[in-house]
Amino acid sequence: MKTLRDTWIVFLRYLGLFVHNPAWIVIGVVQPLLYLLLFAPLLKSIAAAPGFPPGGAYNVFVPGLLIQLGMFGAVSVGFSLIAELRLGVIERLRVTPVSRLSLLLGRALRDILNLLIQSLLLILVSLPFGLNIHPVGLLVMLALLALIALLFASLSYAVALWLRSEDAFAPLVFTAALPLLLLSGVLLPLTLAPAWLRAIAAINPLAYAVDATRAIFNNHLGSVSVAKGVLIVAVLAFLALAVAARSFGRAAA
Repeated sequence: MKTLRDTWIVFLRYLGLFVHNPAWIVIGVVQPLLYLLLFAPLLKSIAAAPGFPPGGAYNVFVPGLLIQLGMFGAVSVGFSLIAELRLGVIERLRVTPVSRLSLLLGRALRDILNLLIQSLLLILVSLPFGLNIHPVGLLVMLALLALIALLFASLSYAVALWLRSEDAFAPLVFTAALPLLLLSGVLLPLTLAPAWLRAIAAINPLAYAVDATRAIFNNHLGSVSVAKGVLIVAVLAFLALAVAARSFGRAAA
């Protein structure tokens, strides 16, 4: 019960900072919107090609955009933690009775809320282009995105506590994130890729998340790919949470 209360207190603190600077919602959704407006129309010409998944260009492309939004939005949250480390905020937290796990969960809940708002905005903008999604599928999709945000935000915080420098954090995190993103099929479906590339992508957990989101948008909630994607992301998210919580405990010990 104390952990839940502490988590709520930390969440309210960071929610207040978030509310006072809502421009980050718009900034975070600008890049996916550019992809939606300038890249998605190119897919219409290949939507009938052999190997292209069913559902239409936007029901294939927008799910990938949501995964991209969740990943890049979450891996960048470590910058704010590094700034707080420099300002001595984490140092001052040593004398507080707040649970170390709550320090992480409160932040992560803010990050999840930010991603869900951005995702809903992107989905609403995509509807006039021909995007279709069932209301139940939307809820499942948001739950999956929340797990993705928890996974990458936790990893980002753990790396930030380890490096404690933006100069080292930025190249490491974004260099590691790029191959994960490219090998997940967010821009073009992996069914169009050569066999050797699909074989490499098979070890990428993000590829299963993309497959799950496309099945959700096509109203195939009972598909094995949905259960597989959600399960893989959920397991990795809680493992990353455990690693990050341990890092927070050491930093604020």
